[in-house]
Amino acid sequence: MIQHHRTTPAARLLRLALFSVLAFVGLAGLIAAQSIYEPRERTAMVVELHDAISPATADYLRANLNEAAERGVAMVIIELDTPGGLVVSTRQIIRDILDSPVPVATFVSPRGARAASAGTYIAYASHVAAMAPATSLGAATPVSPMGDGGGGGSPFDLPEEDSGNGENGENGENDNGAEAAPEDRPAGMSAAEAKALNDAIAFIRGLAELRGRNAEWAERAVRDAATLTASEAAEQNVIDFVASDVSDLLAQAHGMTVELDGADVILDTEDLTLEQITPDWRTQALSLIANPNVALILMLVGVYGLLFEGLNPGALLPGTVGGISLLLGLYALALLPLNIAGAGLILLGIALLIAEAFAPSFGILGIGGTAAMVVGAAILVEGEGPGAEVSVPLIAGIAVTGLILTLIIARLAMGSVKAKVVSGPEEMIGAEGDVMDWDGRQGHVWVHAERWRAISDTPLSPGDPVRVTGLTGLKLRVERAD
Repeated sequence: MIQHHRTTPAARLLRLALFSVLAFVGLAGLIAAQSIYEPRERTAMVVELHDAISPATADYLRANLNEAAERGVAMVIIELDTPGGLVVSTRQIIRDILDSPVPVATFVSPRGARAASAGTYIAYASHVAAMAPATSLGAATPVSPMGDGGGGGSPFDLPEEDSGNGENGENGENDNGAEAAPEDRPAGMSAAEAKALNDAIAFIRGLAELRGRNAEWAERAVRDAATLTASEAAEQNVIDFVASDVSDLLAQAHGMTVELDGADVILDTEDLTLEQITPDWRTQALSLIANPNVALILMLVGVYGLLFEGLNPGALLPGTVGGISLLLGLYALALLPLNIAGAGLILLGIALLIAEAFAPSFGILGIGGTAAMVVGAAILVEGEGPGAEVSVPLIAGIAVTGLILTLIIARLAMGSVKAKVVSGPEEMIGAEGDVMDWDGRQGHVWVHAERWRAISDTPLSPGDPVRVTGLTGLKLRVERAD
């Protein structure tokens, strides 16, 4: 016989109470895990970043993020428009964003702007990523500083089927940690290029995984220089949304859940006061001189100015301008990630040009110095992306200037060799004068407004014109001039 157990009212009440407790605990845990971010100031700082990424822009952004953290503002919005820039500066910016206790939103704006190369990494690192219509991002392939010399280079030619993280590991290494053999690398790619590419891929995939964005497309942006428009980026989960302006960004970001200091927080971005931040004069000046091309030009102006001052003492203007330019150029180079070999070659080239000016070698030192400066300028900066290389026209200008200066110095040296001697004993040969008094084979002559003792193999008389043919001690050997 089957017996049916009837649930008593007390048991049902106990189950209901237990379920209620569990539901309350779960809800409390969910609320604790996703608390609302409560700023001390209901302000959103809009920081303009409309330039190539350089040490100056990295310091500018760090200063504003630190100020935002001290004030406890609701959000920092980076209004981004960049062609890319230095890897070292990009990594500094990303570290500052990841360490920021204030939510950071990257907004590719205004319309027509781009977040190319380094800008793509910054967008992926931000808590909120948005783009204005008619903007683009991508092309994040690391570029060698030698590149194509045209201000950005071209992507590494890596075959599609080799993703760099196969048998040889993600960083071009084999299973035991040793560097992959040359035959294991794709054709046309050096070990340094493969390592740089794989490091960039791992870096951007880590950012994508941290922010929950499209890691596969991020890899394509690095490997194949892929790009997307604003609408395509939103569809493929590369950014969070498309916004028409900053106010629209704040409206769409309201209620989003982001990770902040290791915890999930809900953004409250309604009715925030906008505070526009633009680069001050110091940041603009540093951005200008921190450009490798400008830094090298300042160095050359400084060296040539001091050189001209040394050749023309008392001119003052070349020395003054040269000294100021040289100091500014040295400061600018100190901001950049220099290649020691490139800097050494430039210094060697300058030394050889100076040696050519003061100890003419009829072009040998000058041509060698020019060649050293050209090679040094080509490898001066260690970095990838636009703004990280010395342009080809500037390198050509350095070569032409050095060769012209060498030619001028060589012509002056040749002219000085052929010129008539105007001082010393040699200058007396061929000088003409008149006989003052004469007795036999010797007497006195008047040459160069001076009275000289003289001898001659021909008879002479007072008043006769004579020409100097030799000099023995302080006695002239003369002959009749006619």
